[in-house]
Amino acid sequence: QVQLVESGGGLVQAGGSLRLSCAASGRTFSSYVMGWFRQAPGKERESVAQISRGGGDTYYTDSVKGRFTISKDNAKKTVYLQMNSLKPEDTAVYYCAAKVANPDDWDYWGQGTQVTVSS
Repeated sequence: QVQLVESGGGLVQAGGSLRLSCAASGRTFSSYVMGWFRQAPGKERESVAQISRGGGDTYYTDSVKGRFTISKDNAKKTVYLQMNSLKPEDTAVYYCAAKVANPDDWDYWGQGTQVTVSS
């Protein structure tokens, strides 16, 4: 069983920055593919960013490219999402997720952290 705990959300003005953290349990964190997702009220959950096991490959949805950066510290068993130049449309609950055993699906999810960007 893998537990994921997000932190770092909050209220920020447009143009500001936040850094989300997701701490993971488990003995083989370095073998997990990690991702950040978000869900705004009334909208479907969307993938925001993903990072490979070793951290060398990343993916971003178009709306956050150039503003968000995902990183992975295998020694600390933590994945980060640095969010800069935040916009009101970034307001959502942000979730981290891990692919542990199934390469085609996300096996574990955190409880989510609220990010609110005021205009």
